[in-house]
Amino acid sequence: CKSAGITATKQFLEEINKWTSQHGVSPLSWDVAVKFLMARKFDVLRAIELFHSYRETRLREGIVKLQPHEEPLRSELLSGKFTVLGVRDPSGASIALYTAKLHQPSKTGNHVVLQALFYLLDRAVESFETQRNGLVFIYDMAGSNYTNFELDLSKKILNLLKGAFPARLKKVLIVGAPVWFRVPYNLLSLLLKEKLRERVQMVKMSDLRQHLPRDCLPEHLGGCLPLDVHSWNLQLLSEQNGRVDPVDELVGIPLENTSIHVPGPEAMGLAELMAHLNRAQRSGIYLEYEELRREQPPGTFTCALAAHNQERNRYGDVLCLDQTRVRLKARRNERSDYINASFMDGYKQKNAYVGTQGPLEKTYGDFWRMVWEQSVLVIVMTTRTDEGGRRKCGQYWPKEEGGQEVYGHIAVVNHRVDKQAHYNQTTLELHNTETFEQRQVTHFQFLSWPDYGVPSSALSLIDFLGAVKHQQQWAVQAFGSQWRGHPLGPPMVVHCSAGIGRTGTFCALDICLSELQDVGTLNICQTVRRMRAQRAFSIQTPEQYYFCHTAILEHAQRQGLLSANQ
Repeated sequence: CKSAGITATKQFLEEINKWTSQHGVSPLSWDVAVKFLMARKFDVLRAIELFHSYRETRLREGIVKLQPHEEPLRSELLSGKFTVLGVRDPSGASIALYTAKLHQPSKTGNHVVLQALFYLLDRAVESFETQRNGLVFIYDMAGSNYTNFELDLSKKILNLLKGAFPARLKKVLIVGAPVWFRVPYNLLSLLLKEKLRERVQMVKMSDLRQHLPRDCLPEHLGGCLPLDVHSWNLQLLSEQNGRVDPVDELVGIPLENTSIHVPGPEAMGLAELMAHLNRAQRSGIYLEYEELRREQPPGTFTCALAAHNQERNRYGDVLCLDQTRVRLKARRNERSDYINASFMDGYKQKNAYVGTQGPLEKTYGDFWRMVWEQSVLVIVMTTRTDEGGRRKCGQYWPKEEGGQEVYGHIAVVNHRVDKQAHYNQTTLELHNTETFEQRQVTHFQFLSWPDYGVPSSALSLIDFLGAVKHQQQWAVQAFGSQWRGHPLGPPMVVHCSAGIGRTGTFCALDICLSELQDVGTLNICQTVRRMRAQRAFSIQTPEQYYFCHTAILEHAQRQGLLSANQ
């Protein structure tokens, strides 16, 4: 068993330190590796996922280069709101205590609370005993009122403890919950994975001793442990004076040339997804979407909002993030490199898609220029040009066989139109009038998405996705040695009208089904959250988000991965 642990640690370090050496930072130490492996029972792949999930969470929540001796973190650490007790439970687990009544949302930002939580838990988990025996978390709500509570903060704490922290979470005991907490607790329960939900218990103060003996509990919780949080946390602070966090320099490193869509620790199998859908029902999934919708995009829209670029946006409220926008190559006498288009990662593929709006007449030239510059082989259109009497997208390509048009310096010839039951597949030839080069591009237009809502059956859309992927694969092979990028090829351009609703739904299905095929699990919520970080506001309605769930299950039943009665 010991030799298996040593082998696993060597494998973990070999994998992680390949990555640290690429970035010229210090290699991870043996002790830190063991901490992550212990939390995942020495399963190397799960420990690596946890390590990157831990890094991503710290980066997303601003838990970087912590300064525990400086404000506001010092005051938060000494506030008594959060501490790790100086005793262990009978199994040897550490006991962490959060006192809700001391939290005042108007005075302390969530990121400072999470910084303090990370800092103190990191100290606790340095102990081998805690690594081996895990952590019990007491969420003390006694004496708190509604103004002390934040649903978003509670959710972040629970998800952090379960999915992004190197410790085995044994149980979360919510003590002394007021009557009003029932509604938020039910909401939290819906949003938690089943394994975590089983470990979260609401406990009356008088029943707490059934879970922990008196000598493990502070006096105010019915135990006999004198509690002086200020002195205890101050002692932790003084011990850590001048200490460097061994993972800190790794936190801010982006996974270059790596997709943000990789299997994560919170992924579900098909049976779990089915159970989640049955339990949450449509209303619970809509609620999950609402939580995602409220999250602010992690970036800026400076270029999209510039006065000279406004006319290039089809909709004034659907903009590109500066961090992921596609930049047109500089041309003489052109003021702007802007097009309303964003790079989006696919499953294990950086920049697998360009998500964009339906071209406007004034941007046809920019659109084809982008297609040429990005070496695009496949264009996916998930709308008609007009729907319900409204213009959704310009006729930016020659529609009839034999037709040809010139857009800027790109001439486009329609060679052939193949009409299928639910989509048209058009073979286009592009001629660059400046370099005299030519290329073939395939244009797919899906026709069975109703004006409002979502397709009644997912299978026609999934068949369409299959045809698109098959064509991309064939085109990459035909491109041969001219293509030196990712083996799956250059980005596919995907658009609808705004480039976020149907576009997001199409890309989310592709990512989730690819992950399902690769590892047998998926995480729709995580996929959509990550997608929205690249193409802001992707997946526009709760119906589209719900459709992603039902579409995957419909596909799984057809493939025989789920029985019909499930």
